[in-house]
Order: sequence, then structure tokens, then C-alpha cells
Amino acid sequence: MTAQPPLISAAQARRIALAAQGFGTRSAATDVGTRQLGSLLSRIHLLQIDSVNVWERSHYMPVFSRLGGYDKAVLDRLASGRTPRLTEYWAHEAALLPVSSLPLFAWRMRDKAERDRRKNAAFLEGHAATIAWLRAELLERGPLAASEFEHEANKRRGSWWEWSDVKIVLEYLFRWGELASAPRKGFERRYALPAQVLPPEVLGTEVSARDAVRELTAMAAAAHGIGTTADLADYFRVPMALTKTALEELSDSGEVLPVRVAEWGKDGQPGLAWLHRDARRPRAMDAAALLSPFDPVVWYRPRAERMHDFHYRIEIYTPAHKRVYGYYSLPILLGDAVVGRVDLKNDRQSRVLRVQSAWSEADAPADIAERTALLLREAAAWQNLDDIVVADRGTLARDLASELTT
Repeated sequence: MTAQPPLISAAQARRIALAAQGFGTRSAATDVGTRQLGSLLSRIHLLQIDSVNVWERSHYMPVFSRLGGYDKAVLDRLASGRTPRLTEYWAHEAALLPVSSLPLFAWRMRDKAERDRRKNAAFLEGHAATIAWLRAELLERGPLAASEFEHEANKRRGSWWEWSDVKIVLEYLFRWGELASAPRKGFERRYALPAQVLPPEVLGTEVSARDAVRELTAMAAAAHGIGTTADLADYFRVPMALTKTALEELSDSGEVLPVRVAEWGKDGQPGLAWLHRDARRPRAMDAAALLSPFDPVVWYRPRAERMHDFHYRIEIYTPAHKRVYGYYSLPILLGDAVVGRVDLKNDRQSRVLRVQSAWSEADAPADIAERTALLLREAAAWQNLDDIVVADRGTLARDLASELTT
């Protein structure tokens, strides 16, 4: 009779996952430099990019959540200059990732190119001249943002998300790897020919699809520490079938280990998962952080619900009168669990951090208001804000306001 995989408690799985993500090891040192950022990125591998700036852009937040207040210019420098260490690609959603990781996505570039050319053949054939012209412009003028191309087709057709034909073509070429991302100006993506911005060792590296998927799956397993096949597939948005094959190979080599996690299966039964062989297994976890909606801890909503019993949906696109928790609510991580959320707005003109609502989960710890107040003070200091104002909305709001006035 084949022995069942070892059983891990749900609480231990949470601690393993948070430790893998870099929580519980914050140094007492106040300065966060390129070494600390490099170490963090080698652990979590990418920073998801999002355009919403009501509180702070999403790619800055995971660093703050794990390392505390830091100078965002340090991260900006890693993604800028003549030889940036970070670049952009569709690694999860749009994300910053180490330049050295880019060859691992060549298979995705090929897949996207084949799919796009098949599904959108008429559009692409009709814009063949535009494609050739864009390449010629970049060759002559160097990296450019979409708005810098002077072309009759480079006009928006309505609201901000309705791109011009030039922008659409640029994004196709970027998806296919025929263009690369140059350091941004402001928040606008700039496009370049790969040879203009990528080092020769990256341009000259070829990785087979099978090897790349196996490496990405191993990276996901290390970053999550523990997770289901779906959890690990989601990290880099690798198809499930490819992830399953990769996990079989990684299991055969001993890099991941099959386990059962209590309460992760149906009807409260243990569920099958994978544990990375190097994952730390802390006996306790005393994390304290505000999380971006696009943080790896919560970005895959089924995992957040399974691991933290936390039902989370971002409500940016929900009509105001239908929102439950607010426009941009940030999960509150305390100890080894997500225990609440706060809807934050950075009122830069008034230099005020506005807490537009604050909510606690049913099993939140008794000191949630006290500890969240400390997190908000740290967040306000990081953003150079002078005051914190809490609106009277949500189950945590009044206690939080009281803590912030003491």
C-alpha cells in the first residue's frame, strides 16, 4: 500500500508561505538599498505593475510591505539607466522582473505571436506598413513611448483605454518579444528594439519551452513555499497541463515534495499540494503589513480564500453604490493571517492619508486596531504625509480612529 504524503496543518502552511514571500525577517536596519531589493526580487521574482495611483502604484508596495519605508528611487534606478537590472514583460500580468529572467518567457512570446497572428490576421495584415514604419522609427530614433510616434493612426478613439492603432501594434510587437521595454518616463511604457536595451547575454540565451516552464514552476514553488498545482501555475500564468508535467519532473528530482494540507481539500478535508524542498518551516510568524491588491500573497484569489479564509475582490470597476469595502482596499496582514482591509487614498495635495473605510474579519485579533494604526503611521511617513484621517465606515473604523488620536 502506497503511503500518503505527509500532512501539514493549515496554520503551518500559512507560515511557510509567508516566510517564502519574505515576511518575518525584516531587519532592524532603516536603510533599504539595492542589495536588499535584489535579495527580495530573487525571492519573489517579479513586481506586478498596475496603473491605479489612488494610494501608491502597485509595484512599489510589495517592497514596502516586506522591508518597510524605503526610497522608491532605489527601485526606479534598478529599472532605469543604460544597463537596467529590471525590465517589463507579461510574467504574471504586466510586471517588472529581472532582465536575466526574460529568456524564460521566449516560449510565451512565440505562443502569443502565433495566437495573435491567427486570430487577428486581418488587422495585422492591414497594418503591415505601420509595423515596418514603427521598427524603422525605433531603429533611427531609439526607445520611444507610444505618444512620441507622429503618425495619422496614433490618435485615441475615445476614452483612455481605447488605444490608437499605433499603440495596439506596439503592444503586439512587445507581446511577441519583437520589441522590448525601455525604462519608463513617468508611467508611460517606452518601446525599443531588443538590441537597444537588452544585454548580449540575454539576447543570446535560448531556453527550450520545456526547460523554461520547469524553471518557472520551480521559481513559483520557491516563491510560494507551498501551494497547489493551480497556485503554482498562476504565479507566472503557466497553463495547468504544462505545470503538471513540470511538477512531475521536479518531484522526481526532489525539488518539490508532495504533501497534504489540512482543510485545503473539499468539505474541509486535506488537499494535495507541493512543498519546495528549501522552504522554511517557522514555528511562528509575526508579520505586520498592508498588502497591495496585486501582492503575491493575495493576487490569486482562490489561494487567498483557501489559505486565509479571506474573500477578496478589488472594487475599482464596481459602481460606487455597489462597493462593499471601497475603491482600493488593501488587505491587512497580522501574524500569519490576513485579518482585515483598509480603503486608502493618498491625498497628495493636502498631505493627508485618507482611510475611507476600515474593516476587520470575524476572527481578527484583539489588537488589530492598535497594530493597524502603527502600519498606517508607517505608510504615511513613507509617503511624506502629515496626517491620517479615518472616515466612519467599516467595522474597524472607530477603533482605528481612536488609536490614531492617542
